[in-house]
Amino acid sequence: MRSISRALIGALALTSAGVALPLAAPAPAAADGVIIGGRPVPVSESPWAVALGSRQQFGSGRSGQFCGAVVVAPTKVLTAAHCMSRDVLGTDRSAVRDLRVIADRDNLADQNGREVAVNDIWVNPQYDAVTNAGDVAVLTLSQPLSKNHVIPMAQAGDSAYKAETSATVYGWGDTTGRATYTTRLHAAQVRVLEDSVCERAYPGTLDGRYEANTMVCAGQSGGGRDACQGDSGGPLVARGRLIGLVSWGSGCGEAESPGVYTRVSAVSGLRALEG
Repeated sequence: MRSISRALIGALALTSAGVALPLAAPAPAAADGVIIGGRPVPVSESPWAVALGSRQQFGSGRSGQFCGAVVVAPTKVLTAAHCMSRDVLGTDRSAVRDLRVIADRDNLADQNGREVAVNDIWVNPQYDAVTNAGDVAVLTLSQPLSKNHVIPMAQAGDSAYKAETSATVYGWGDTTGRATYTTRLHAAQVRVLEDSVCERAYPGTLDGRYEANTMVCAGQSGGGRDACQGDSGGPLVARGRLIGLVSWGSGCGEAESPGVYTRVSAVSGLRALEG
């Protein structure tokens, strides 16, 4: 799933296989990905789950989708910091003139729903591309989405972070780990895992280092359900609250290699979310 090596920090996917795919950002399929072990779900049931698209960088297929995102205020969208990197975009983010947030679109091959331009991009200056800590960016929309699109963010101490809590991860990425890209939103059921599980899996390697204060560990004990290429920045939801953003991991849906998510409670107070 997620960023599979230092050079491949791109999007995730919800799949049921565990093959790591390279994420060469400029290629249309490179940032694609779908949930492993997941199922298609109507966007109307999770309107806060939105796609990021740029036809300029990723072609017209699938609306130019390359990462996921989540609406946390009518004009504010959270995604992964690495989604705004040159590694993923293939150029400096300031050169991407057609960055859009795609909402209410059941099929990325269609024209239904809305595409809203992004007025401002704030990337966490504390983001560390070596450890993957602080992997968050805030996008400000040119026009507001309705309040129905907004999902509440979990705060520190929220019971949704308790180990073994059932959670759902959403995305448009690779669904098999073998470059099987979807045009429809997928969701996969996972569980919040003890921090110690990810600390053992990611003690500090080329993949990154798990840091419990800024990250959340989630998956299945035996693997099989996960995010993958193309899912980065998408939401991890538990008990009706946003608890994480798809960030990184090793492979897609592999046993002993859980997904690592940006801990939303650690970023919910960002000043970039104000206004």
